[in-house]
Amino acid sequence: MGRLFLVSLEGKIYSCKHCQTHLALCDSIVSKSFHCRHGKAYLFSKVVNVTLGPKEDRMMMTGLHTVADIFCVKCGSIVGWTYETAKEKSQKYKEGKSVLERFKISGPDGTNYWVNHEAHVSGSDPEDV
Repeated sequence: MGRLFLVSLEGKIYSCKHCQTHLALCDSIVSKSFHCRHGKAYLFSKVVNVTLGPKEDRMMMTGLHTVADIFCVKCGSIVGWTYETAKEKSQKYKEGKSVLERFKISGPDGTNYWVNHEAHVSGSDPEDV
């Protein structure tokens, strides 16, 4: 193992809910209308302090995508996924962007998002774009 170097962000920050490692700035949000297994998720143009899992093809609500799960570099918790490629032409805007699941991160004001178990969503794409 080596020394862990973390990027520190300034401003309104989303962070890992387990270890408070900085993950993204509010200014990097592309869309707040994404959904995942645990509820809401946000699409970001840039995230930091994450490692990538293996790439895999996943069928999502908007079609087939090649994605990789992303993990907090400090504690190893899965915090979302990144879009490597989109097969549908209309979904190409997602490529190179990452989704952070609200259930797994803390908001800029330190609040956490709690899962609503009554509304179980099984998908990982936006309601509308």
